[in-house]
Amino acid sequence: MRILIVEDERDLGAAVQERVRLDGHAVDWFMTLEDARAAMATVDYDFMLLDLGLPDGSGRDLLREIRATSSDIAILITTAEDQISDRIAGLSEGADDYIVKPYDLNELVARIAAVARRYAAPRRQVHYRIGEITIDRENRSVSRSGRVLDLTAREWAIMELLSRHPGRIYSRQQIDTALYALDHDVDSNTVEVFISRLRKKVGNTVIRTVRGRGYCLADGEAV
Repeated sequence: MRILIVEDERDLGAAVQERVRLDGHAVDWFMTLEDARAAMATVDYDFMLLDLGLPDGSGRDLLREIRATSSDIAILITTAEDQISDRIAGLSEGADDYIVKPYDLNELVARIAAVARRYAAPRRQVHYRIGEITIDRENRSVSRSGRVLDLTAREWAIMELLSRHPGRIYSRQQIDTALYALDHDVDSNTVEVFISRLRKKVGNTVIRTVRGRGYCLADGEAV
């Protein structure tokens, strides 16, 4: 998933970002509501970890703004142990879950996975088949004739993006953005390099190049 962390505690934010990335997610981290709003204006996030106490306002303000739109992003709020009223209000205003500080990072990723499972079925098909290739979004894997392929985190990031809406054309810039969340040192030819590597694993016909526009998955079926 593409995950947005909004957390102003520097040490905690860095630790959470590192731990969540280990599970194969693309993660952006910001410390203010202003920066979070700017990021959401340009990136389609699947999940948000939202602290309620931020330097430029309450995370509840952003929560209400999001739930007033058509966005279906999953939101997990974090709060200090003594702020019971904020937790109740946050859940009432549309948060999907909450976790109390200080929290265990392994519990956090378990809660992220649990909330994501609730969203997976209604939001999109989690399996997509193109010939002998099956993309399993729930387990973040790609198999060929039943054999799971060994993909790197960046190769999966590309497949995950393309499989969100099979047939939709994603520009090089959109793919760059997905890779940038995993590694800020993205070279000018990174997309082409990883598309080439993916084609060697999944076959040349699975990922189509649309000249002058970008890349998309070939026609397949949801299963």
